[in-house]
Amino acid sequence: MFIKQINIQGFKSFKNLTEIDPFSSGLNVVVGRNGSGKSNFFASVRFVLSDAYTHMSREERQGLLHEGSGSAVMSAYVEIIFDNSDRRFPTGQDTVRIRRTIGLKKDEYALDGKSAAKSEILSFLEAAGFSRSNPYYIVPQGRITALTNAQDAERLELLKEVAGTQVYEQRRSDSLKLMAETRIKRDKILELLANINDRLADLEQEKKELKTYQSLDRERRCLDFTLHDRELAEINLTLDTLEEHYSTGVEANNLNIEAFNQHDETIQQLESEIASAKQTAKRLELDRARYDDDLKALLRSQAQFELRATELQQRLNLDAGSTEHRQHELQLVQSLIATRRAQIDDLLPEFQHLQNQESQQRDLVSSRELQQQQLYAKQGRHARFSTRQERDEWLTTEIADLDALIVERGNLTDQMDHTVQDLVAEKVALAAEVQVTKSRAASDEVTLQEIKTQLATQRQQHESLLDQRKELWREEAKVDSTRDQLIHDTLAKAERQLANTMDRAQNTGLASVTRIAQQLGLADVVYGPLCDLINVDDKYKLAVEVTAGNGLFHVVVDTDDTASKLMDQLNREKAGRVTFMPLNRLSSRTYQYPDNSSETIPLINKVRHDDRFSTAVQQVFARTIVCLNLDTGLQYAASHHLNAITLQGDRVDPRGILSGGYFDTRRSRLDAVKTVKTVLGQVAELDIMAHDLKERIEAQDHQITTVISAINKLTTRRDKLLNASLPLRDHLHKTTQSLTATEAVYQQRLDQLNESRAVMAGLEAQRTALQKELTQELGDTLSTEELELLHDLNTSLPTLRKELAQVATARLELQQKKSLLEVELAQNLYLKRDQLESQLLSPNRHDGGDDSDDDDNNGVEGRGGNEDITTVQNLLDKANHKIEQTRTLIQGLDTQMDQTARELVRLDKELAQQIDQRQAIARKMAKYRKSMEKGLAKRSILSERKDEIQRKIRDLGVLPEKAFKDYAGMDSDHVLKKLHGVTEKLKKFSHVNKKAFEQFTNFAKQRDSLIERRTELEQSEVSINELIDTLDQRKNDAIQRTFKQVSKNFAEIFVKLVPAGTGRLIIQRRMNDNTHDQDASDDESFVETQGQTSALESYIGVAISVSFNSKNDDQQRIEQLSGGQKSLCALALIFAIQQCDPAPFYLFDEIDANLDAQYRTAVANMIHELSRSQKGQFICTTFRNEMIHVADKFYGVLFNNKISSVASISQEDALSFVEDQQHR
Repeated sequence: MFIKQINIQGFKSFKNLTEIDPFSSGLNVVVGRNGSGKSNFFASVRFVLSDAYTHMSREERQGLLHEGSGSAVMSAYVEIIFDNSDRRFPTGQDTVRIRRTIGLKKDEYALDGKSAAKSEILSFLEAAGFSRSNPYYIVPQGRITALTNAQDAERLELLKEVAGTQVYEQRRSDSLKLMAETRIKRDKILELLANINDRLADLEQEKKELKTYQSLDRERRCLDFTLHDRELAEINLTLDTLEEHYSTGVEANNLNIEAFNQHDETIQQLESEIASAKQTAKRLELDRARYDDDLKALLRSQAQFELRATELQQRLNLDAGSTEHRQHELQLVQSLIATRRAQIDDLLPEFQHLQNQESQQRDLVSSRELQQQQLYAKQGRHARFSTRQERDEWLTTEIADLDALIVERGNLTDQMDHTVQDLVAEKVALAAEVQVTKSRAASDEVTLQEIKTQLATQRQQHESLLDQRKELWREEAKVDSTRDQLIHDTLAKAERQLANTMDRAQNTGLASVTRIAQQLGLADVVYGPLCDLINVDDKYKLAVEVTAGNGLFHVVVDTDDTASKLMDQLNREKAGRVTFMPLNRLSSRTYQYPDNSSETIPLINKVRHDDRFSTAVQQVFARTIVCLNLDTGLQYAASHHLNAITLQGDRVDPRGILSGGYFDTRRSRLDAVKTVKTVLGQVAELDIMAHDLKERIEAQDHQITTVISAINKLTTRRDKLLNASLPLRDHLHKTTQSLTATEAVYQQRLDQLNESRAVMAGLEAQRTALQKELTQELGDTLSTEELELLHDLNTSLPTLRKELAQVATARLELQQKKSLLEVELAQNLYLKRDQLESQLLSPNRHDGGDDSDDDDNNGVEGRGGNEDITTVQNLLDKANHKIEQTRTLIQGLDTQMDQTARELVRLDKELAQQIDQRQAIARKMAKYRKSMEKGLAKRSILSERKDEIQRKIRDLGVLPEKAFKDYAGMDSDHVLKKLHGVTEKLKKFSHVNKKAFEQFTNFAKQRDSLIERRTELEQSEVSINELIDTLDQRKNDAIQRTFKQVSKNFAEIFVKLVPAGTGRLIIQRRMNDNTHDQDASDDESFVETQGQTSALESYIGVAISVSFNSKNDDQQRIEQLSGGQKSLCALALIFAIQQCDPAPFYLFDEIDANLDAQYRTAVANMIHELSRSQKGQFICTTFRNEMIHVADKFYGVLFNNKISSVASISQEDALSFVEDQQHR
């Protein structure tokens, strides 16, 4: 076993928790500067092991607490953790923790975390090998010096202490004290024996007079018994009559009580129904007022809608003619447009056919005419030119002119072709733009219709959400009204009833405890009054209430610390008085209950509770049983030492004391608590409902806001589309006009292009003919073929021209018709259509569709002139429908209010009847109570008289047989006369000793007992003398044995410390009572003292004789040595004592401080050897490096800000620190 770890907090300079690293089981060295706290560390171990600090005053305890800056330290503790692997401590654990805690008012020990007494800890340490007779396993500063400077007599006392002679001395002193007491007792016994013998002689004479007196006294007692017995019989008869009358009255009164309670319950039920009816009436009134407000608002909305409908109708009547005319005219225009387009579509195929035919016919006529002209020209040139050369020159010139014309016409044709192509592209682009614009207009129209549909849906949803929110508001108002009524009426009444069951200070205290627990953050460990923690059936309610009494209001908490905090705050605030039940201080006790379960049952079995509070419930109810009646209760209360109680609340305790009577159920504490809990539960449920309603209303508000936002967004989109529709229509009209104009220009340019192409073709044909003619010979006439061709041309051309004229005429007629139709469409019908559509669209461009609005719309949209008659009429119809619904609801509420009023009148009438009936029963009960009080008073007097007579009969003692036979037939007057005569005779014996026989017997017994006791005391004295002799002998043996062992150990250890020297212990004794001392060493002194009566008394001291230089030189006494040599001798003596009585571990505080260097090394090696050979643990503080070289572990004590701490360090750090200190 050894010290494994030490934890210190608040002790001296160790303010903070200091957990020292585990110690080695060998040699541990602690280093630190002066004043750093090494000695405080040393003192902490002595503090736990009780080597010091055994009996401390408040000031001494205060001195052990840390003093420094910052918060004051109110308590301190030191904990030592022992390695118990060798099981020296009988705990069965590998480690053992011993803690000592002190404060200004406490000094406590703890063993393995459990509280323990100081004596228990000391016995525990002694069992592990800590000897109180050998204090040298702890060597503090100064003990070496004290031992060095000790006198021989002081060293002898030390030797006696180590030998344990104090135990022998204590036992010898006790034996001598006991023997002195024995002699005193024996002397008293002898004195008493003499007095008893004298008294026995006197009592022998008094016995004769006593015999005559006893004969007369027997007759007197017989006569007294006869008179008492007759009076007792009369009293019993009267009591039986009173008991019968009482039983009958009790039954009748029980019926009255039952009827009274029934009426009381009925009254409570009626009051509850009346309160509920009043609450219903109040709620109906609130609903009626709210619906009235709704109706007024609806009527206002109805008037507004009617006014707006009238205004719109008047406006529509004014605009009806023009609008209908425009609509009719638009229909006609659209019809004409359709007709004209159909006509154009019908003309277009024939027109295109005639156009193609005309183009073909014109080309044919042109080519024939060109051929004709060429033939005529050729024919004329035959006459014009005489030679071919002239002709060829002219032809060449003509051909060149034609080539120039062809080139010019080609360029013009190309320009015209590009123009036509550009017009085609422009026409295609305009057509595409018209189509896109129409598509966009159609898409906008579809979107507008969708927006109108969405607006209608959103407004319908908005109206539905408003109605739902109104219903939620009504529900919230109902819940708030019900909650307020519960709190201000029902709960206040229940709390008043509960407060009336206790005194004011207790009521104030209970209310304050809840508040203070919240303030101090103790709500989770303050469980509340006991009545809140239990549940009881109504059958056992009265028994529980009577048993617990004010205990029902005792507050259950977790610990006494919590209770102290609450009481301190209650005292500071003067906030009432409360009794607390700390669960950590309550203990359960086991009671033996009766086995007969049919007659009794433990009351605690009927009290339901949480297992956490079992000790608190047992504290109040565990000792009580419920019985069928008081007789059964009296029986079991006496036999099992329990409290018994009936279901009616009558109670009996083990001493037989009865308590009970009528109990007013209206003042039941449990009922009051139950009512408060029920109402609080209802209030909590209503709070949850109110919270849920608020959340639903907030959600509804959020939905309404969302819908309003959606409506506003849709309205904005609709307005944007309406605002953009007119520009779009204008653009479409303009684009269409541009397309028509472009098509007309295109047709004109196309005709010009075709004509140019035909001219160019004629020029090319003419050039070809001239070139062909240029190759021919100049003749006088045309050739036969040419003449035939010319003849054919002259013949066919008139016909072809006529046909061309007919086709052109037909085409021109169709073209005129087509142009007229197109002009009518473009310049008349389309313009008129667009104008009419714009006129019809303008009044409705802000058409709200279903732009409804009422007082709850929160400004979704403005009214202005944006509604149509249909929308307003719909709103008016909805308002009328809601008005009808609201009126129906109001009529229903009026009906319910009438029914509730009639029900209240009926309940009030029935309540008055019940109260009258209850008062009548109460008067009967009061009358019976007075009668019963008189009967009970008489019964009490008779019972007292009966008890007195029975006592007198018992005082008469055992009576002879004639007391029951001889005087049975004698009348009472004769018996009384005879009693008077016997009493007169007894007066003559008033001086007689009535206890002579008894006293004689008692004194004789006392005499025999004293003689026996005297013999025992004489034997005890002999035994005590033998014990004293034995103790003296054992003490002598112990001191001799101890001196031998210590002397031997001292010589061996001194040689180890000083190999060149020698040392021994010398015991000094007084010879033949002379004043001179004689020295003897080792066995010599004991041989010389054998046979003496008390060898120990002749010992006067122990001296030390040593030699440091030689084993043969004269030795010196310790007084002749230097300081370092003295310290070494003292250490050798301490080591010798320790080996005589080894300890599990040793603590040395700077034992090498005064030693020379060579001896410090020897001492360090000695300690290191002892730690290895004896497996002992050493914890040493030092300022020298010799001990550090052989140590196993090293610790440094640090001191910062007046606070010490201990940390494990390396050997190098320890050596460095010591060397640094030596250099300083």
